[in-house]
Amino acid sequence: MSNFSLSDLEAIIATRAQAPPDESWTAKLVSSGIEKVGKKFGEEATELLIAALKEDDASVVGESADLLFHWLVLLHMRNVPVEAVLVELDKRTAQSGLAEKAARKK
Repeated sequence: MSNFSLSDLEAIIATRAQAPPDESWTAKLVSSGIEKVGKKFGEEATELLIAALKEDDASVVGESADLLFHWLVLLHMRNVPVEAVLVELDKRTAQSGLAEKAARKK
């Protein structure tokens, strides 16, 4: 099992985002603006769905990595730490998904 974490990737993205855009794909992506990154995230989500339905596990893994990378770039651009998302997920797992959804409707 890998010791690599989303926090590791978050730190790499933060560092690479500071580079000149002609030296880093991450910096180029960030400099393109949040709408472009959001579009790229949507494309990656579609590619993951297609891979899940029609391709092999290696394709699903690769597309999942692409999706997570672009998701973390979006979080970076909004100054939202991945830890905030993990805290929210932790809160949500304290009860069943059905109970959590029912509570949202009230």
